[in-house]
Amino acid sequence: MTNNIRTAGIALGEKMIWERSCEGRTGMSIPKSDVEASTLDKSLLGEGPGLPDVSEVDVVRHFTRLSTWNYGLDHGTYPLGSCTMKYNPKTNERQASLPGFANAHPLLPAELSQGALKMMYELERCLAEISGMDAVTLQPAAGAHGEMTGMLIIHEYHKKQGRQRTKVLIPDTSHGTNPASVALCGYEPVPVASNEQGILSVEAVQALMDENVAGIMVTNPNTLGLYEENLRQIAEVIHAKGGLVYGDGANMNAIMGIVQMGKVGVDVMHLNLHKTFSTPHGGGGPGSGPVCVKKHLAPFLPVPRIVEEKGAYRLDFDRPESIGKIGAFYGHFGIMVRAYSFIRMMGAAGLKKASQLATLNANYVKEQLRGTLHIAYDRPCMHECIFSDKKQEEYHVTTMDIAKGLIDAGFHPPTVYFPLVVHGAIMFEPTENESKVELDEYVAAFKAIAEQAKRNPDALHAAPTKTVIGRMDETAAARKPILAG
Repeated sequence: MTNNIRTAGIALGEKMIWERSCEGRTGMSIPKSDVEASTLDKSLLGEGPGLPDVSEVDVVRHFTRLSTWNYGLDHGTYPLGSCTMKYNPKTNERQASLPGFANAHPLLPAELSQGALKMMYELERCLAEISGMDAVTLQPAAGAHGEMTGMLIIHEYHKKQGRQRTKVLIPDTSHGTNPASVALCGYEPVPVASNEQGILSVEAVQALMDENVAGIMVTNPNTLGLYEENLRQIAEVIHAKGGLVYGDGANMNAIMGIVQMGKVGVDVMHLNLHKTFSTPHGGGGPGSGPVCVKKHLAPFLPVPRIVEEKGAYRLDFDRPESIGKIGAFYGHFGIMVRAYSFIRMMGAAGLKKASQLATLNANYVKEQLRGTLHIAYDRPCMHECIFSDKKQEEYHVTTMDIAKGLIDAGFHPPTVYFPLVVHGAIMFEPTENESKVELDEYVAAFKAIAEQAKRNPDALHAAPTKTVIGRMDETAAARKPILAG
């Protein structure tokens, strides 16, 4: 693996912050109080929080050293499948830092917030056009929050129809948050099995659809990286019995500018600004999960709605059929600025090109690793491709061993063991940002690890060995976490 290793350099070790504690040290100077001191009864205070005694220098160095252990999009390829860890253009940060946006207070009156309101209004219209929907709310704070909001809208719709339903169909290729969102809104999630091609069949949905089903929640493209080719016919089956179609738009990075989901029968869907529209993700968040709806569901959108009248913008709370507020203020505003910047920078042609390149990259990786890794569904994929450890099983090398070996080679591993419908899944999503050179290096690392699995599987069982901390007991970490010093 010599030619594929990218892990040369210094890794600074770091103790736990409690180990750096020294009684009497402090990281701040408290101004002298002009109020006379008063002794409190210690029995009323209870035990303190147990914070370490450290100086400002200790704190700065501790977190700086820890930051050298981190791996982010600015270090290299971050191919987490179903997460779309897309590069965050630095121009987005400049726009979000403009004083008029960065310093805007959410309680300012509308007449002093016209720029912010106009930006939000135009972002809503952009997202409506991209999704093929009619109206949008920007309030949801993340994708799962958007799911819950969309399901509450569906619940309110059926309530208005005079008969509340009890079940929602959930394909086995949906995102893991889908059944949880359904259950939170009072519905029973009913699983739907995908067919041998990895997509939903009309017959499978038809067999489960009845007057107690509120609708179906479809991730498209699904978590196998495949486009749901039968979605239009499935939507017709759902609509024929009074149900609604929810589209999980988290994988929109494969089809933005190409497919308008509202035109293939979707009634409500959420989009992930922190995936498709290049805003910070995970620890670099916060996220944002706007919900887009067709006209018949617009009255149920959360308040306030942004309205434009004679060139001026205001917040409208007078929506009697609304599900109400679903978050503080109006959503994660700074993330909206970044997404708006990305959309305006790319334009319609650029967004379409991004989807095309994301799909091209995923299919390129799939073909380059043909024969090296087992391909779970051997057909053209969308933005992500799914492998498994089936070819390495005879050497007793697992998906986890492969992932740890990639760390030793200097690459961030892809998503592992998801989706659950693929045993030993390796889910690779390169996004449109990665060049052929970068992908070729990653593919070479995969191939070298596959060779090592044949020659020296014990080395992979011990990986990673070049990181500050080696392979951890993940079961113990989950069941017995150490949360204090």
